[in-house]
Amino acid sequence: MARATSIPQHDPTVRLAAFNRVSTDSVDAAADAVGRIFCPHELKPTARSSPDFFALHNSAVFGGFSVNYVAYGGSVSIDPGCLERFFLLQIPVHGSARIQTAARDIAAAPGASASLLSPTIPTRMTWQNNCAQIILLVERRLLEQRAAALSGQPAGAVEFEPAVDLSSRDGRALQSQIMELIDLAERLGPQRPLSPMAAANLRETLLGTLLHGQRHSASDAIERFGGRAEALPQPLRRAREFLYAHAEEPLDLTQLAEAAGTGIRALQLGFQRHFETSISEMLRDIRLAHLNVRLAAASPDESITDIAFELGFTHLSRMASAYRAKFGETPSATLRGMN
Repeated sequence: MARATSIPQHDPTVRLAAFNRVSTDSVDAAADAVGRIFCPHELKPTARSSPDFFALHNSAVFGGFSVNYVAYGGSVSIDPGCLERFFLLQIPVHGSARIQTAARDIAAAPGASASLLSPTIPTRMTWQNNCAQIILLVERRLLEQRAAALSGQPAGAVEFEPAVDLSSRDGRALQSQIMELIDLAERLGPQRPLSPMAAANLRETLLGTLLHGQRHSASDAIERFGGRAEALPQPLRRAREFLYAHAEEPLDLTQLAEAAGTGIRALQLGFQRHFETSISEMLRDIRLAHLNVRLAAASPDESITDIAFELGFTHLSRMASAYRAKFGETPSATLRGMN
């Protein structure tokens, strides 16, 4: 191994060392190997830093997402275009980076700012001064399905505000969660994968942190559906909580109105005004969201029919049609996709 790569490999600040995927001082080899892990991209060292070039990529893969430590020696330009299949959260731990998207120019630096790249927005980057970053990769399908579940809308493209303020409360919480994932991966090591249920729980927490903590194109819809866009009247708050708690049971409007402490008609009008949906549509969306989570955590031999019945679906063909319309794939595709 060339001297340029042996130094970062033995640097005690390097994370996920047991998960090494790429370690080279060849630009072509780095572009090819990292491109196969992430996506094809153009990689060019700056002329003055090319003798110092190295590439190091360590990656721990969970179900539907991965945590990565990526470092480049010297300064390099990276042009991936549109990521297409995934979202990338990049948190600098050494050096600095400049990220250019369609409408933004972001300066990322340790402890100050990070970048969150969306798959539909073209991006170019320059990593400077031996830049190293902790990178979270999240499959596009998973995040868009979770946004659909939270917003009451069909799954569609989600585009984030690309600049992440690491000094803000949400930025600190997001960074802390990623570092906890790094710590967990290092404790487990490459030979001890998480159980499907544990991986699903981590995914849910992570997706919630991203979608609630960073502004994006579905934020307004999520706030409306969750009743956070304005002060929510107590009867509607109680009604929504009742629906979540009793989602597996048949809908009884009289019982719901009694639990909310108001009349049925007032509830119906309140749901349309505050959530922009009907009571029955919200209940269906709650059940579909629960089904999506259950399928993502289920083993391949579990029955979709059994899970659907447990969640209160009585018409399986209607359920399958509604699921596909909302999440862009069949229930069986979700079950297969996570196993």
